[in-house]
Amino acid sequence: MKKARVHRLASCLLSASLVVAALSFPLVPASANGDSTLKLRLLETTDLHTHIVNYDYYQDKETDEFGLAKTASLIKKAREEVKNSMLFDNGDLIQGNPLGDYVARVKPLKDGEIHPVYKAMNLLNYDAGNIGNHEFNFGLEHLDRSLKGAKFPYVNANVYVDDKDNNPDNDKNKFTPYLILERTFKDERGKDVKLKVGVIGFVPPQIMVWDKSNLEGKVIAKDIVETAKKYVPEMKKKGADIIVAIPHSGLGPVEAGTTLENASYQLTKVDGIDAILFGHSHSVFPGPGYENIPGIDAKKGLINGKPAVMPGYWGNHLGVVDLTLKQENGKWKVVEAESRAIPIYDTANKKALADVDTSIVNAVKEDHDKTVEWVRSAVGTTTSPIHSYFALVQDDPSIQIVTNAQKWYVEKNIKGTEYEGIPVLSAGAPFKAGGRNGASYYTNIPAGTIAIKNVSDLYIYPNTLKAVLVNGAQLKEWLERSAGQFNQIDVNKTEEQPLINEAFPTYNFDVIDGVTYQIDVTQPSRYDREGKLVNPNANRIKNLSYNGKPVKAEDKFIVVTNNYRASGGGNFPGLDGSNIVIDSPDENRQVVIDYILSQKTINPAADNNWSFAPITKKVNVTFTTSPDAKPYAEQMPHLKYLTTLENGFVKYSIDLSKAASK
Repeated sequence: MKKARVHRLASCLLSASLVVAALSFPLVPASANGDSTLKLRLLETTDLHTHIVNYDYYQDKETDEFGLAKTASLIKKAREEVKNSMLFDNGDLIQGNPLGDYVARVKPLKDGEIHPVYKAMNLLNYDAGNIGNHEFNFGLEHLDRSLKGAKFPYVNANVYVDDKDNNPDNDKNKFTPYLILERTFKDERGKDVKLKVGVIGFVPPQIMVWDKSNLEGKVIAKDIVETAKKYVPEMKKKGADIIVAIPHSGLGPVEAGTTLENASYQLTKVDGIDAILFGHSHSVFPGPGYENIPGIDAKKGLINGKPAVMPGYWGNHLGVVDLTLKQENGKWKVVEAESRAIPIYDTANKKALADVDTSIVNAVKEDHDKTVEWVRSAVGTTTSPIHSYFALVQDDPSIQIVTNAQKWYVEKNIKGTEYEGIPVLSAGAPFKAGGRNGASYYTNIPAGTIAIKNVSDLYIYPNTLKAVLVNGAQLKEWLERSAGQFNQIDVNKTEEQPLINEAFPTYNFDVIDGVTYQIDVTQPSRYDREGKLVNPNANRIKNLSYNGKPVKAEDKFIVVTNNYRASGGGNFPGLDGSNIVIDSPDENRQVVIDYILSQKTINPAADNNWSFAPITKKVNVTFTTSPDAKPYAEQMPHLKYLTTLENGFVKYSIDLSKAASK
């Protein structure tokens, strides 16, 4: 008996010592404590484009439709609902509205100063951020200076320092390619567990075209998917339990390809990536329009079985991915997932769904007030309204004023040069024409004083002016590519046919002033949305003339445009940067300002240099525009109001037998 009691006593003492040891032992990964289940919420903002305050600088008024000040309240609510969460931003942050312009151009950010976007975002405790393509618009120096103000880390894996030798094996990253963030979360039993979250970011390799003047000779950009395949196994090897990819890249084609701009679909097929927080396209996923794409569960927000979210633009949605992780044999696995994009505004009912977070507004109050003061500065007078309500269906004053200014600038600067005497044409596109940015996204400048805010409304990008030398054949192909804006109209159909190809970005619908032409929409487009020649026998551009005479293939023209287009942006045939003859450092927007200042009073009326080729058969062709277009549409006999849609747009029919003679 004594011997048995001694053994029991020894056993008790041993158990007690183990308990004491366990209590004094530091926190260990859950794998040491047995299998565990963990729920983790990932939150995403993307394409904020400096819209921190819920304020429309172009209309000079507050708005309920966008702004991080609104999104912030959704972020806080989403965090309160769960035990574990992480917050990420997907870039296109420091450019996009007058606040970003003011900090970059008017009163440039200095070393040691904090960019206003980070004064606000630092209050929200972001876990990491990704670099977007528009981050490069103001140059690498401004980007590097701005990033210093962020109190959260940044990732980008596919931008490398240019080694000057065009070496494809160059492996010196410009930014931190990925991070492995170690976080302590509560599992479903209420116990603390450590999770190593790998985070990797990407940007479209097309930045080398879009911002060639800022990046050439300094950095190179590589394929998104190939870069992921390089780094994801490395992240796993270094202990990442799960991997979150943050591509500043849209959904894109289902088919594989190289150097895709929109590669998020392909990224979901990369082994080891557990969730995709994407952006760039200013669209909402999950959402309408994705139901019939192979591999996509549009209800649960899954792409090829992996959770993915894209929360719109300007903070108008918050992206949410809810993951359920289970630990099996010491390794974490996503066993359940669902994604959604939460709106801040109900468009159909014109109702705010999110409150303003005053701490965000107060953080940037001084910068915001100075920006408002600047954009109210007058530059001239317009004798009539300038709007873009019909920019996709007829020649338009909002484009005309830009092309007039560009032509004025170049003709003035080629005097006395070898280019004097060559006809100067001018290309412009409707930047604000509804589409994916909603029914309020139109230029609308009343007659009277034109201020800087109005010019920024006309030309929203900080592009620099370029001019290219083209022949008549190249000019026609330029216009054929632009004509992809329109769907093909079947003259034998009597049912409704939408005129506008909503998948075609309006900034690629170049109108070229200085020549006259018609667009025959009964023909198929020669080029697809990406700029690939798909119908070589199609010819939409008809009656292309200069000074009343048909344009010949060998005729020479100087066409004024911007750095994006001249360097190959939009994949326009014949434009790759090699035929630039005027390489101006001046911004197109500043050229417009200088033109208005020189004229003092302008008449922006469109010269109607293009129109649709008449369709004599009776067809039911429709398009959508802003409800604010109504008083102007009532003066146009070829347009007829049909209905107001739930998304806020108004539908009109257009008589293409009369459109040419409006």
